[in-house]
Amino acid sequence: MVRVLRAAAAQMGPTQKADSREHTLGRMLNLLEEAAGRGASLVVFPELAFTTFFPRWLLEGSALDQYFERSIPNPAIAKLFDRARALRVGFYVGYAELTPDRRRYNCAILVDRDGEILGRYRKVHLPGSVEPRPGARYQQLEKRYFDYGDLGFPAFRAGSAWAHAIMGMMICNDRRWPESWRVLGLQGVELVCIGYNSAAYDPNGGSTEDAALRTFHSTLVTQANAYMNATWAISVAKAGEEDGSGLIGGSCIVDPNGRIVAQAKTLADEVIVADVDLDLCRQGKDKMFNFAAHRRPEQYRVITERAGVVAPAVLDAD
Repeated sequence: MVRVLRAAAAQMGPTQKADSREHTLGRMLNLLEEAAGRGASLVVFPELAFTTFFPRWLLEGSALDQYFERSIPNPAIAKLFDRARALRVGFYVGYAELTPDRRRYNCAILVDRDGEILGRYRKVHLPGSVEPRPGARYQQLEKRYFDYGDLGFPAFRAGSAWAHAIMGMMICNDRRWPESWRVLGLQGVELVCIGYNSAAYDPNGGSTEDAALRTFHSTLVTQANAYMNATWAISVAKAGEEDGSGLIGGSCIVDPNGRIVAQAKTLADEVIVADVDLDLCRQGKDKMFNFAAHRRPEQYRVITERAGVVAPAVLDAD
């Protein structure tokens, strides 16, 4: 049985604070249409795709709540679900979730070609801080606005339209942590969908990392971890100068050997497409990364027993 699906990464350029929801949704619909026109049955959108990256500001009350979705789908974004269903295209999309009990999550969902939610993921590795940095023009307040994800890293079995792929999700900073990938790898994952909004530089004036280095790091972790878990990965940016703060691009589709098969060339709205042959995962899963044959979890306990570093003691010089 041939197990191939055509997938698209729908990179988005910047979404400004002043942009209306209708304007942003219109851009997403255009990307969806282009991807479908190029034969894609799966489209991956970025993290927080419907809004600007609002954790860069100190917000309270309704000024904060306006960025959160209380249900999915809802009237403000129903057109995306309706058009995707009509085109027979499924999608991954990231958004800010407000639950009925007022919990807040940086969330992503995977929607199948029938418009049904196949899976939900809530971001685990939250960067930034709870308290704002004094005097900083731009903040990174994800720890203030979001609860830590409580769903773990679940894998989901797709239907026949996606060749029964085993699929998983991450959001932004999760992709930098090998534990995220390995938990999915231990569920046999074959395709990981990732959306991100990653800073291109320190908007408050730091100069130790530039956009080129940060884009390299983003690509590096996707390639390395796709290889080490023998999985396809689709990693998709919201990019460009957003409200005075730069975001990297570099959206890419990576195969189970860690090779880039498609990559965005701009910092704007852009669709890249690749044919995802799920059987390419077998070489790695059956040989080099045959976990059942080669892993030694009894030697890895420190990974789950400890969060911070405990260095060996310094020995006195003789």
